[in-house]
Amino acid sequence: MPRLIAPVLTATLLAVTACTSAPEEPLAPEPQPSVGVQLFQYNWDSVARECAEVLGPNHFDFVLLSPAQEHIEGEQWWTSYQPVSYQLESKLGTREQFRNMVETCHDSGIKVVADAVINHMAGIDGGVGVAGTEFSHYEYPGLYGPDDFHHCGLTPNDDIANYRDQAQVQTCELSNLADLDTAAPGVQETIAGYLNDLVSLGVDGFRIDAAKHMASEDVAAIVERIDGDPMIISEVIRGGGEPIQPEDYLDIGSVFAFGWARDFAGIVQGGSLRLAPELRDGQVPSEKAYTFVTNHDTERGEQTLNPTDGPTFQLASLLMLAVDYGTPVLYSGYAFSDRDAGAPQTDGRVDDAVCATSDEPADGEFRCLDAQQAAMAAWRAQVGDAPVANQLADGRLLAFDRGALGLAAFNADKSEEATVELTTGLPDGSYCDVLSDDCSIEVADGRVSVTVPPMGAVALHVGAMGQG
Repeated sequence: MPRLIAPVLTATLLAVTACTSAPEEPLAPEPQPSVGVQLFQYNWDSVARECAEVLGPNHFDFVLLSPAQEHIEGEQWWTSYQPVSYQLESKLGTREQFRNMVETCHDSGIKVVADAVINHMAGIDGGVGVAGTEFSHYEYPGLYGPDDFHHCGLTPNDDIANYRDQAQVQTCELSNLADLDTAAPGVQETIAGYLNDLVSLGVDGFRIDAAKHMASEDVAAIVERIDGDPMIISEVIRGGGEPIQPEDYLDIGSVFAFGWARDFAGIVQGGSLRLAPELRDGQVPSEKAYTFVTNHDTERGEQTLNPTDGPTFQLASLLMLAVDYGTPVLYSGYAFSDRDAGAPQTDGRVDDAVCATSDEPADGEFRCLDAQQAAMAAWRAQVGDAPVANQLADGRLLAFDRGALGLAAFNADKSEEATVELTTGLPDGSYCDVLSDDCSIEVADGRVSVTVPPMGAVALHVGAMGQG
């Protein structure tokens, strides 16, 4: 779905105003932002623009960045994940641009979460980084030498061969990436120094890349050295029968819910939406789970839904924002036909993000957040932590309240709209569907009739009421 945020949201606001002013009772509560978005390979100037123009006005909570440190040269996206120094000079911008981006996001009410690549360094024999740092596979001037890395000796080439062997996973190399000895106090101090540099620029939290490949006690020791109390979200991919699981990292902070994302894809694709509100990721509690439909890794695989899934992906994104498990993280990246291709760049620097204007973007065009995703993020902020109630599941239709603050209905039928009368805890009155321009929906005596388009949704909340 193309961008169209500004005109569509403006139309929605005008429609709400046309319903006349909201009644004094009940008062809509102050929004509680709880939605993040991963802006994959957006340069720092483009992130700042998104914070000011989209994320702030729609009550998002945080933005997840791509890695900020110096990395190997190359146009592929994964070069960002091969550090050569901890200078904040990368294809995404300079240290000053990073600082300005953080300030702009904070001014817009948006927290900033950095992607911390701290398990490893580069996976090539040597070269020069994008900021001019010379390095070899196990020599990084001013940072690390050969003794600061694992040399596991458990496989012929020191690469991980068996994910059911914990020692291999956490001391051998992931695709030749030089694996840091994160148990060593000196390595921990060096990593913490880098993370504290980011904190000094205002970063509010960290995604711990490849956390599964570090012992949980090593990650904990590094986190303990970080100034303040940053958000910590560990990347620990759940694998059946493996000795390392997300639950091992919960004492450190939160985790990304990979198991949830895989199961959620099956639920939406199969039309069994009734299962969505009860879906969990193992024993990970809601307050520790960061849910997502896709991310930069999974969109290049087949285990989750991806933007190329069109209406199914959109329906899943909206439904994720409506259920009350976890903290949802939306995704915005660029179109590609080559899974290794990076975002468009000029002279080694990623260009400003250009939002696609069609449902079939050309390679390199960004699938920016669209009006429905933004409006649903604002809906979630309005309902806060109100529980799911008055749930109705009928075939491919799912509808429920979030307390007495909001109602959402979803239709997984690919061709037929669904009209249904629902019991609701919403106060009587006239409501606007925040996902469309329909401000004629009436709640009376705890009942409401809604028509849900095929592969679509309807969302009401007490902050978008009028007198009809």
